[in-house]
Amino acid sequence: MSTPTRHTPYHQRFVELGAEMGDRIGFDAAVVFTSTEAEHIATRTGVGLYDVYYQGPIDIKGPDAQALLDHVLARDVPRRLASDGQVLYASVCNADGGMIDDLTAYRLGSEHYWLIATPARAEVVQAHVTEQAHGRRAYITNGISGTAYLSVQGPGSRELLAPLAAADLSNEALPYFRFVETVVADVPTLVSRTGYSGELGYELYYPRDYALHMWDTLIGAGATPCGLGALRSVRMEKKYPLYGLDVDETTSPLEAGLGWAVDLGSSFVGRDALARQHDGGITRVLAGIEFPDLSFVPAAGDTASSADGETLGTLTSTDRGWFLGKALAMGYLPAALPSGSVVTVTSAGGVTAEGQTTHRPFYDPDGTRVRA
Repeated sequence: MSTPTRHTPYHQRFVELGAEMGDRIGFDAAVVFTSTEAEHIATRTGVGLYDVYYQGPIDIKGPDAQALLDHVLARDVPRRLASDGQVLYASVCNADGGMIDDLTAYRLGSEHYWLIATPARAEVVQAHVTEQAHGRRAYITNGISGTAYLSVQGPGSRELLAPLAAADLSNEALPYFRFVETVVADVPTLVSRTGYSGELGYELYYPRDYALHMWDTLIGAGATPCGLGALRSVRMEKKYPLYGLDVDETTSPLEAGLGWAVDLGSSFVGRDALARQHDGGITRVLAGIEFPDLSFVPAAGDTASSADGETLGTLTSTDRGWFLGKALAMGYLPAALPSGSVVTVTSAGGVTAEGQTTHRPFYDPDGTRVRA
């Protein structure tokens, strides 16, 4: 008997557009519609429209919901999610400080929150949070399959969405990492000022029944359909880690360069291990490597070495930075290696190329575009 394939609610439109499809945890997902390069550039210069196959809310309600999140997220939740409408980036860690996932948390009310997990980790996160909820008055429901999702990303996204939305989407009314429950294209929608592109953007959550209507409306308004290939390449330009490649349960948020999103003054699963790592100092860090152009594109697993031939580490993910016109990579390198160091990357076939390390995003390192 063949394994059943799952479809997102936009599958019919993907087939009509001739999208190249690929398997993602059992979902038939759109990887590319025209070309990854064209969709990448559309996101950087206009508006890209993305579907992510299993993106949606793990719903947490109850009098102890806040206390539960304060226990499972490596953040000071009462302080960081102090008011409704806030979004918080956080890691979920195991007892050893390894990353179960990196995700976003939404406060819908004092006793009501959402967790938006990495699609491939959603059920793992749900199981972990449910286990940690034992004895607490907090109730966890997986709402992903009943919720439609679209990500509207790019410098033109506000101009495109604003005429369709009942709420004010200005930067003053809806700043970065805030959300509003409103109506978009006559559909009740949670609009979140977040995304994975490094551009001004919005993530939309609404009842699945309206999925094709929302897709058709946004495409009709001028958005470019984009696949997962472009989502991966735009995230690489921003040096955003991808779970399963750059981070997993053997890596800590401190090693992944996410120490800014760890509140060691709080008490959470894995806190003691991270405190020890913080006090003792990390030995490796997730660094970026930038190449001069696109003539050499390394692969995950390729090695990075110093000028004297010492192996420094292996690459965890690579891609073409289409907007920058450069090949880009990430990998764990010695924490003592200064940003700006020149390293030699060797492919499995023995081809070598020099690249320069960085601890900052390759594209828009100050993050001005997401806050525009």
